[in-house]
Amino acid sequence: MPLIPSTPKRLLLLTSKLGYQSRSFADAARRLGAEVVFGSDRCHQLDDPWRDAALPLHFERGEEAAAEIARSATAARIHGIIALGDRPVVTAAHAARALSLPYNSPESVAAARNKLRQREILSATSLPVPQFFSFAPHEDLDRVLSRVSFPCVVKPLMLSMSQGVVRANDGPEFRAAVTRVRALLESPEIQVTREEGLDRLLVENYIPGAEVALEGLLEDGRLRTLALFDKPDPLEGPYFEETIYVTPSRLPAPTQDAVLDCAQRTVAALGLTQGPLHAEFRVNERGPWVLEAQPRPIGGLCARALRFGPQRIPLEELLARHALGIDTRGLEREADASGVMMIPVPRSGTLQGVSGVEEAAKLPRIEGIEITARLHDYIAAWPEGSSYLGFIFARAADPATAEFALRAAHALLRFDLRPRLPVEQPSARRAG
Repeated sequence: MPLIPSTPKRLLLLTSKLGYQSRSFADAARRLGAEVVFGSDRCHQLDDPWRDAALPLHFERGEEAAAEIARSATAARIHGIIALGDRPVVTAAHAARALSLPYNSPESVAAARNKLRQREILSATSLPVPQFFSFAPHEDLDRVLSRVSFPCVVKPLMLSMSQGVVRANDGPEFRAAVTRVRALLESPEIQVTREEGLDRLLVENYIPGAEVALEGLLEDGRLRTLALFDKPDPLEGPYFEETIYVTPSRLPAPTQDAVLDCAQRTVAALGLTQGPLHAEFRVNERGPWVLEAQPRPIGGLCARALRFGPQRIPLEELLARHALGIDTRGLEREADASGVMMIPVPRSGTLQGVSGVEEAAKLPRIEGIEITARLHDYIAAWPEGSSYLGFIFARAADPATAEFALRAAHALLRFDLRPRLPVEQPSARRAG
């Protein structure tokens, strides 16, 4: 299999923010000899402020954004599309349809994006999902509470990375959760996205059990499992910030088979057929339960935990090959265990300093540490937060050793997070 295509191809990367994940995918495409075109929902009034020639798009208006992509493609053909994150996937689907490229249908990705619609579709096809209902945040909570079974989980319909997801065990906790999530959805940072569904909340029964994440690749509706990650830290609430992913899974083989079967039935029910898949499940004595399935790659820098084939290419390159129509058969995940820790945010604050990185990076089986949070930026903890402090990567002969290495490295890191100073209010009258 040649590494570089005989004729140059162009890959369109759609991303809400041009950061470390988009750079990783761009680097992978360029290693294949492909040209990279960015599409981002930045301000349209700025004239290429980052000098990356990105197409300015409105992802909340997917068909219009796709039409803009199609117009730009008249001068130079686009051969493949990858959407990074949840917001661009509908635009990617419309653009692929306009450009006659293999991709999921706009209807399937729109259904997957909306947590309520996804629950409705999966429930209607008898897939295992928690009981659920939705309501408007300003409804009379006395009436809403009559429908709630505890413990439950309150979540927005459209946000990702567990942002705004809160567990409630009783009535007072439910009221507090609704108040907090409502404030998040009404914040300027969320309102500016102009997402649909910001005026509804979803309530689900809390499902106990271990949690796993599946990274996959869809090819004409067939799901190819690239990795099944265990999440060894218990995700029991009240918030659901993720930390460690380790593969291969240590679940019994029949349980893993049940998860993979559930994943295949899930994508079939949603109508997803092409490209990357990130899906999450809870597993207990009743088997796997679908938490979500999204037509996008794993977020942040987590893709670096996976390598494929004799050349040990990263996941980003594997997905770029698929998007550009380059054969990926025979590129199986390497046999070693690997893991990544999304470094959690212990409390909200302004990041003033980081220490211990050099010492942690020298530990056995640690492959790298990337601190992605910027000094002097305000970092919000969950449930309001959606950005980690960085990533730790480990590789070992077995999953338990990889997990131990991640925990040992994290224990050496120190983050100086300072609380925001209260805003001084102007005096009602001048002192004097």
